[in-house]
Amino acid sequence: MNTAVPLITVKDLTVGYGSYVVQQGLSFTVNRQDVFIIMGPSGCGKSSLLRVLVGLLPPASGQVLYDDVDFWAQDETQRQHMLRRTGLLFQSGALWSSMTLAENVGLPLQRYTNLSPKAVREQTSLKLALVGLAGFEDFYPSEISGGMRKRAGLARALALDPEIVFFDEPSAGLDPVSAALLDELILELKENLKMTIVVVTHDLDSIFTIGNNSVFLDAATRTMITGGDPHILRTDPTHPDVVRFLNRGRTPGNASNQQGHIL
Repeated sequence: MNTAVPLITVKDLTVGYGSYVVQQGLSFTVNRQDVFIIMGPSGCGKSSLLRVLVGLLPPASGQVLYDDVDFWAQDETQRQHMLRRTGLLFQSGALWSSMTLAENVGLPLQRYTNLSPKAVREQTSLKLALVGLAGFEDFYPSEISGGMRKRAGLARALALDPEIVFFDEPSAGLDPVSAALLDELILELKENLKMTIVVVTHDLDSIFTIGNNSVFLDAATRTMITGGDPHILRTDPTHPDVVRFLNRGRTPGNASNQQGHIL
């Protein structure tokens, strides 16, 4: 029995900058507790689509619905209220270098809640512990590794206990071991906190390790080619460009390999 419950519904969306169209005709659904992958080759508009979903870039046309509420049809105040349900991990982590990890993670709590300084500190320590950074509250971003900075950025994205967390190229700049550990953490958070995850990536290891649903954006036609479970799309003969993308770096002898790793 299909128990999928839609959380984000995109309808006939066009993404662009002025008269320049990046993507058009996008229609897809992100279900509750999906790990939804926005994938495609470099330059296809993945991050631009993400900016529309998180309120940073108005669409040229079309709709983004959160639980059937048209996000971009609301005024700024209502959009900001809706975004309280979400968290965002930027590609770089986007931590303030002059602030400690605790101060970075505590910023959303200070701005959007009435918690006391003591309660903010407690919540900050809890969120850092969730991402494996217990005891690092008073460290500065320059004092920790790139993988740890990504985790600290994730702790900040989790500060307000979001229902949905968006990731922009989470494995970018990480070594394979750190990237794999971050993928494991994403799955743990999804299972333990019952969150919905939306990830922009072209990394095959991440796509096949964490993704259960997806949309594939094509740079040439500036629209989506297909969507669904990446493990199924990998062998779908009706979309050869998607098959090539999802099997790049794999030798013909490993065509049936179910891990999808780059060799």
